[in-house]
Amino acid sequence: MQPVEIDDHTAEYWTRQIRIGTFIAVGVTLLGSIRVAVDWPPQARWWVLPLVVVAVLQGVMLRLPWRRYVRSARTRRWLILWWIAELPATWLFAAADREGPMAYLPCVAVLLVTSAALYGPWVVVGIGVASAAGFLVLLPLRTDVSPFSAVVFTGIMASVAAVCAINARSRRWLDDRRRASERRIELLLEASSDAVFAIDVHNTVRYASSSVRSILGLSPGELSGPVLNDIIHPDDIPGARAWLHALFAAPAGHTTRTEVRMRAADGTWVYLDVIGTNRVDDPDLRSAVISLRDIGTRRALEDQLTRQAFTDSLTGLPNRALFRDRLEQAVARRRGTEVAVLLIDLDDFKLVNDDLGHGLGDELLTAIADRLRREMRPGDTLARLGGDEFAILVEDVDEPSAVALAERLLRAGRERVRLASREVSCSLSIGIAGGNRRADQLLRDADLAMYAAKRAGRNGYAVFDPSMSRTVLEEAQQRVDMERGLAAEQFVVLYQPVVDMRTQRLTGVEALVRWEHPEQGLLSPYQFIANAEANGLIVPLGRWVLRQACEQLASWRRETPAAADLRMNVNLSARQFGYEGLVGDVAAAIADAGIPAGALTLEITESMLMEDITAAIETLGALRRLGVRLAIDDFGTGYSSLNYLKRLPVDIIKIDRTFVAQVDTDADDVALVDAVVGLGQALRLQTVAEGIETDGQWEMLRRIGCDQGQGYLFGRPGDPASVSELLARQTAPAPA
Repeated sequence: MQPVEIDDHTAEYWTRQIRIGTFIAVGVTLLGSIRVAVDWPPQARWWVLPLVVVAVLQGVMLRLPWRRYVRSARTRRWLILWWIAELPATWLFAAADREGPMAYLPCVAVLLVTSAALYGPWVVVGIGVASAAGFLVLLPLRTDVSPFSAVVFTGIMASVAAVCAINARSRRWLDDRRRASERRIELLLEASSDAVFAIDVHNTVRYASSSVRSILGLSPGELSGPVLNDIIHPDDIPGARAWLHALFAAPAGHTTRTEVRMRAADGTWVYLDVIGTNRVDDPDLRSAVISLRDIGTRRALEDQLTRQAFTDSLTGLPNRALFRDRLEQAVARRRGTEVAVLLIDLDDFKLVNDDLGHGLGDELLTAIADRLRREMRPGDTLARLGGDEFAILVEDVDEPSAVALAERLLRAGRERVRLASREVSCSLSIGIAGGNRRADQLLRDADLAMYAAKRAGRNGYAVFDPSMSRTVLEEAQQRVDMERGLAAEQFVVLYQPVVDMRTQRLTGVEALVRWEHPEQGLLSPYQFIANAEANGLIVPLGRWVLRQACEQLASWRRETPAAADLRMNVNLSARQFGYEGLVGDVAAAIADAGIPAGALTLEITESMLMEDITAAIETLGALRRLGVRLAIDDFGTGYSSLNYLKRLPVDIIKIDRTFVAQVDTDADDVALVDAVVGLGQALRLQTVAEGIETDGQWEMLRRIGCDQGQGYLFGRPGDPASVSELLARQTAPAPA
């Protein structure tokens, strides 16, 4: 029994065979009419007209839409009556014609061959038996046929019928094999995460795999024909057409890729990675093979990381990178007008963080950002450059207007801010720089003016003046002090615990440098690291910190068994990372301390890696060959694509504290951290969360699956003795 539905290939085959059979029937009928007109008795030649009418009717049947008709199983079954009807018609003609037996044999042979092309062996056998019976009945009517000839002709008919039946059976077997093969391919494609299209040069979809349902929610039948314009996003149609045109114009076998948005069954737009291969020259295909993969999740993560790269996660303002880009564009397009930069810093913000905690400090920054935004014109750009530093870009403005804006900002900043149950007052220091200078000069000059405002007593503004370059002398003095400090070992290393997120057991420490200045007291890294980076002293300072940290780890391992698996994390600065002797310094520090290379983890920020990704990969590879572990610090605050991340030979990604601060209250931060942790698991990287301060943050990060964490919840940076105490508590027996 034929299947209820057949594919396009089978329908085309049936249509072709029916039209071939019909064409033969028309030809045979016309030949018969000629035979009647020429050789039959005059009184019987009127049969010419019926025969011609039959030939015309059969010719009309050539034009019927058989491709549609044969898709019906009932139509295919009833078509056998056509062949059956041809038998008596052929027999009657043979009985009336004097050469009838000779005409009968080839006609029934044609019937057997054409029926074998469509139907099974039993149908062919049935037609063969009926044909042979008709021939045997026909023989007594003709006396000129010898018994031997009758036997020979009957044997030939039986042989033709047998061969046709065998061919029909073989065709059925081949069709079954083809369908099974196609079914296997369909099942494989259906299980694939990719959908496969075949698109011809007219941009018509000739084939769509069933796996398209899992991507777009559409059936393959809904994607047949010229439907591309209906499902591709209008903004992507020109690019998609150009891409297809280039693909078809490329050499055979050429492969290229693009990205496009397509409409799903629910009306949403799905981002797809599209890979196309030109197979137009293949006679069996005559199309381009298109593979589609859903990259919506990846694009969402990349878009989120891109927003984080150019947007401050706390305030929603542009960050330093975006501000710098807009400033450069403003400077490039100015025509006879001035561009001004206002650099704003909150006075004594560190005291707010220390007294009230980082949570309330973030609330203060958000409140100040809202106030600054209210004082600006719609076309101005307000950005948070980092920490408590903001910047404003103002175009088409003169110095008095910039000063007036600064005064408004100062008044807004002095308004008291309510944080939790208390009110806090703060002030701003603002530096102003304008004129027809380059973008980097404007930023530098505004920075100098801002520090001038701070030196003048804070809570005020200053307009840049060339005399402010005296600060360069102050930085030079700090360089001298740092050189003396290195020689006199005024620097100290503190260690902050890194713990297992499930057990809160100590697994490692991060080395953090402080400067015990003889006059200014204990200085945090924010007060000298930037200057050390600028003047190059960061290299010897970083080398000293590295050796101190390795020696301290070796000391802990000698003193207590609990430190046997303890790891040491050491930060590398940008200049230190680019230093040619870095690998040698690391190797020497490990060897001199006598610790395993795998016990040392070097932390590098994303921004450092992206400055020169090729050189970064080379340096990381050299460090990895030493055996040390490598971590990307402040992950998510820079802009490293997933393509680069999978190429970097790193072991750990450290999630920046800006994403951790509200992970227990902000669903967006939860989603982002979950995505980063999932990314780490997919790339077989450990994840470490920084800045954990509350149990709620710890619990959420633990549920998400973050491997390790550090922050004030587990311990502040302390001296080596404080770490020894933690190790001792871990090994002490539990009270009975």
